[in-house]
Amino acid sequence: MKRRDFVQMSGLGAGALLLPTTMMGNSIAAEALLAPGMDVIVKKRMADVALNTAKSMGATYADARIGRYLNQYVFTREDKVQNVVNTESFGIGIRVIANGTWGFASTNNVTEDGIQKATQQAVAIAKANSKFQKEPVVLAPVSGQGEVSWKTPIKKDFKDVPVSEKVDLLLNANAAALENGANFVNSALFMVNEQKYFASTDGSYIDQDVHRIWPTFGVTAVDQAAGKFKTRQAMSAPMGMGYEYMDGLASEKLDGAAGLKLYRNSYDMVEDATTAAKQAKEMLTAKSVDPGKYDLVLEPNHLGLTIHESVGHPTELDRVLGYEANYAGTSFATIDKWESKDFKYGSDIVNIVADKTQVGSLGAVGYDDEGVPCKQWDIIRNGVLVNYQAIRDQVKMIDQNESHGCCYAQSWNDVQFQRMPNISLEAGKEAYSVQQMIKDVEKGIYIAGRGSYSIDQQRYNFQFGGTVFYEIKDGEIVGMLNDVAYQSNTQEFWNSCAKICDQSDYRLFGSFFDGKGQPPQVSAVSHGSSTTRFNGINVINTGRTV
Repeated sequence: MKRRDFVQMSGLGAGALLLPTTMMGNSIAAEALLAPGMDVIVKKRMADVALNTAKSMGATYADARIGRYLNQYVFTREDKVQNVVNTESFGIGIRVIANGTWGFASTNNVTEDGIQKATQQAVAIAKANSKFQKEPVVLAPVSGQGEVSWKTPIKKDFKDVPVSEKVDLLLNANAAALENGANFVNSALFMVNEQKYFASTDGSYIDQDVHRIWPTFGVTAVDQAAGKFKTRQAMSAPMGMGYEYMDGLASEKLDGAAGLKLYRNSYDMVEDATTAAKQAKEMLTAKSVDPGKYDLVLEPNHLGLTIHESVGHPTELDRVLGYEANYAGTSFATIDKWESKDFKYGSDIVNIVADKTQVGSLGAVGYDDEGVPCKQWDIIRNGVLVNYQAIRDQVKMIDQNESHGCCYAQSWNDVQFQRMPNISLEAGKEAYSVQQMIKDVEKGIYIAGRGSYSIDQQRYNFQFGGTVFYEIKDGEIVGMLNDVAYQSNTQEFWNSCAKICDQSDYRLFGSFFDGKGQPPQVSAVSHGSSTTRFNGINVINTGRTV
């Protein structure tokens, strides 16, 4: 068995074991998810205890985050339920500036006494750290928001849906896969509700209710005579939506190449599992790719991961400045390239925006974890690098005086820091469909879905795989391919971007557990795009050895 195939087959089950325990909390019964949390009036009173205590001890700034984090995860395999996980985590995190230095402490004892003690600890930590602080922390100004609230615009709360209904959906998807040629199938539903209350000495009291959902599966077909197998992962995207995403009937289905079914706004899991089983069987007899230069037609569910790794991470300002070097590396997109105002990150049609407000996206919130109203801003405009991702104590380093509103902590127990907002490629301005794009390709490959990837620590040289691959010859799909991966460097790749389909093809990809920082935290982020063509990209055969 190849290591790559083993990782693909076992990844979903392993993921259940490797979920971030720091954000999961205590196991509870499913019905306990419906219990009301702390009243907003009480939250304000508790937050004021932290803010007043911090100020009385000499802090020049303080914020408090009271968080209730609810998770429900359902796992199945073939005709069996493997696990149902329900968790709740509740507590408060207090961050202060004292003597020009940050301090942070947290507690799950959300009482006046518990909050006072945690705040005292945060201030003490800040003062101790100030002995080593070379320059005082300078925050970009933000107006106090007063008492405001924001909620993900959901139609159906996952907590109101019986577990039995969720199990039935997964098992029906499994059965559909098995009926259509799969030998093995596992499936899962990840559902998250963050109930977050933020207060600061700037005068903000912000109550937010954030929802996310991710359905996924892995289907495996086996050729016992040949002693090989192929796996096809789900074409779903994690979304910032409620359980209405799973309704299926409301799904806006888009036709990809080669009859591939793709989804927007809601997801038909049974249909996708049916298609997946048929495609996994087709992969068993598909020909292996001939290495060489190809024009690549990349659909959004695939391209999103490439955007994430080659644009999202290298434009995080803390990574650019070297703060992430010990854990995740640095960035080729250095300050001097931005200062030049003419660094060609991509071709003229490449316009990439950061956005924390996009409806349905994983990163959509009203305010970040510093109380900054969220917004959209340019990262790349007409192919030129024009900005980074930065928060209140960073923007002065790039001569700006307004936070981008992209600060986040995975729980009340973790300090907030700069995290990737939604990073998306704008759709083409002219009417142009996937079918038209394929007709314009003489020698190419259509790639859909996520796959394995590798990228260096500067986010420059990379290799990406995918889920399914189809050969394009003289403007037509001629058959499925195996063993495809493409190699390039970030600047060369984005400068090869030749055509982008219009808004009617625009969809979101998502990363539900994106890691960063020491100690590590995860966050959820989406990447939107339409199907896009990149000309003359080097394709290798991953099944051949030298």
